[in-house]
Amino acid sequence: MIKKILADKPTRLFIFLSCFFVANALIAECIGGKLFSLEALLGMEAKPFSLFGQEGLTYTLTCGVLLWPIEFVMTDIVNEYYGPKAVRRISYIAIGLISYAFVMFYMAIHVPPNTAFWTGSQQANGVPDMQAAFTGIFGQGMWIIFGSLVAFLVAQLLDVWVFHKIKKATGEKKIWLRATGSTLVSQLVDSFIVLFIAFYLGPQHWSWQMVLAVALVNYSYKAFMALVLTPVIYLVHGMIKRYFGEEVTLEMKLAAMNKEND
Repeated sequence: MIKKILADKPTRLFIFLSCFFVANALIAECIGGKLFSLEALLGMEAKPFSLFGQEGLTYTLTCGVLLWPIEFVMTDIVNEYYGPKAVRRISYIAIGLISYAFVMFYMAIHVPPNTAFWTGSQQANGVPDMQAAFTGIFGQGMWIIFGSLVAFLVAQLLDVWVFHKIKKATGEKKIWLRATGSTLVSQLVDSFIVLFIAFYLGPQHWSWQMVLAVALVNYSYKAFMALVLTPVIYLVHGMIKRYFGEEVTLEMKLAAMNKEND
């Protein structure tokens, strides 16, 4: 049975994309607790700016944004060849497994640590308390986790909807427009939802001005990356066409469009 399933190229590719999609989303959530300076990464001096009356803003981003552009490229590829139901299904699976992972993180944080050896085992490396370090890395605030999951789901569903609206209007032409356009719209919504839930409704109680300012800074990076990755989408489309052959590729695209109306 397994050999028969894996012998089918579209099925084999869907399994690979689904696994990579879920793994990428989970990794992005896990590393999202670290902040980094985009200016420093690019070897530039940070020059603080103001937006909506908020002073001292810089491009300080979470490491999770390094992976999310890849996630939305994969969303568009799955959307193109397997249809919106497939995107929704793997999105629900990703959210379920991320939620499960954080429940396991919570349990791991709260089991009694080994104080005889483990807690102080990394003092020589500058980590005096391994339990505190472990909690700091895996114990992200529940508001941030909830906001991130809600934003991810809404952005995915919106991405699917915009993608197919554009494809209906343009047909098979202008892949860049439906892929990049849907990402630009969905990521704008994503950027605001996660900050609104995590920091406006959450215990920090940010002002609307702060939420708008930080969301637009984050979105500007995501929008730039969506444009930069546009050639990658064409590259992946070409690889898939060579892998399936022109006839199968066309059949899959037509089936994906029909599934949008199922």
